Amino acid sequence: MVNSEQQMCIIADVKPDPQDLLVLLAVSRTGRFTSAADALGQNHTTVSRRIASLERALGGRVLSRAAGGWELTELGRRAVRAAEEVEEAVGSLDSEAATPSLSGVVRMSATDGFSALIAAPAVAALQREHPQLRVEIVTVTRRALQQRSGLDIEVVVGRPQVHRAEALLLGEYVLGMYACREYLDRHGEPLSLDELAGHPLVYFIDSMLQVDDLDAPRRLVPAMRDSLSSTNVFVHVEATRAGAGIGFLPCFVADRHTDLVRVLPQEVAEVLPYWMVLRPDSLAQPAVAAVVEAVRRRTREMAGELRGGVG
Repeated sequence: MVNSEQQMCIIADVKPDPQDLLVLLAVSRTGRFTSAADALGQNHTTVSRRIASLERALGGRVLSRAAGGWELTELGRRAVRAAEEVEEAVGSLDSEAATPSLSGVVRMSATDGFSALIAAPAVAALQREHPQLRVEIVTVTRRALQQRSGLDIEVVVGRPQVHRAEALLLGEYVLGMYACREYLDRHGEPLSLDELAGHPLVYFIDSMLQVDDLDAPRRLVPAMRDSLSSTNVFVHVEATRAGAGIGFLPCFVADRHTDLVRVLPQEVAEVLPYWMVLRPDSLAQPAVAAVVEAVRRRTREMAGELRGGVG
């Protein structure tokens, strides 16, 4: 009979398969077996089998369940460091390509407006040079997650309070009050905050708003009554254009529409920061680092638009 101590010794003598390590590396970057399988050109079952094989070889768990996916254990983090060395060694064999091509899946979350007008064009430009690169963008307006399993990059409004993550200030943007010309013709243009209070507000659903920095209308003009509310900024824009009320909108989104008029620009100009949050190991991944730089560059280029035309 082999006792448990002998079993551990036998396991310790088993060398992990480099392919299993690379599978773990892919899972660590996406937080999901299915996404890792897509990136590797394998199926979910193969990824699961590879992870089980690696855990047998290492004698312990390399992944643990977390909200929305999988996270590395301490043993898993050590294994990923070894996997990165394997990946680098394999990559160094391909010396013929003067410019290495990026590939794999990068997953990020950001607000609606940022995703559509900053992140998407930045990624599209990057993909013209690296067509094998895949990027998944989840549109959501919320605080930074404390556990960001499955996400490489988060873009949030307001300074994030996070642990075990790196936070980078991307830039600032301005929100203002807007109305369509037809609405102003029918109801008159408010000339003060007191007059603004008599108009209906188009904005986020108050009970579902997760970001304290976005509560400006309730702070500046608490008497404004909600008209049409939504969790999506593009619904705010279209509702405002349709005359549902006065919308509190990001200038870089609203100023694209010539039928919208900014109301009380001196009195209402809320300046808010965009922050980028990254997992500690994210920037070590070439694909993630490239997406981060592309998004930061696009944000810098749009600085004037983000601030409502003010440089």
